[in-house]
Amino acid sequence: MAVTQTTINPMKKVKLEKVTVNIGVGEAGERLQKAYQLLQELTGVKPVYTIAKKSIREFGVRKGAPIGVKVTLRGKKAVEFLNKVLAAVGHRIKASSFDDYGNISFGISEHVLIPGTRYDPEIGIFGMDVAITLVRAGYRVMRRKRKKAHIPKRHRMINKEEAMEFLKQNFNVTIIEG
Repeated sequence: MAVTQTTINPMKKVKLEKVTVNIGVGEAGERLQKAYQLLQELTGVKPVYTIAKKSIREFGVRKGAPIGVKVTLRGKKAVEFLNKVLAAVGHRIKASSFDDYGNISFGISEHVLIPGTRYDPEIGIFGMDVAITLVRAGYRVMRRKRKKAHIPKRHRMINKEEAMEFLKQNFNVTIIEG
């Protein structure tokens, strides 16, 4: 009598696609330059400026003006940075930070909470938003330029529970309800 072993389809495995780190300053100038410098030091990657999509008179923001900086990390750099950032929040993430498509977003109130980071009076203190994107193998087929193909919804969708399980297994994250 043969015992069947349940194996997971390798195409169904969830993997980390990218980690996006954003610091929104809200204005151009010296403070934006300091945020740029800080993000470059933290990640080791050159950031890009984010541009205002519309003018908001109450906040003094003009359309087309740079208002923040962001970095997209992939591969080993993404995993290393994610480990540091999760340590800053105590490896705890709220359940409301997960969406229904395999994305997780959370914020850090002060960058000095990240282990290995020290306070620099010239730069000051900045908060940041971290967005994690999870995908399955083969997802690129839908987005690539040449020979695009349709991917069925059952393969494309990473639900909340799968994203939570991925973070629990790979990054020892505790999910907080509420």
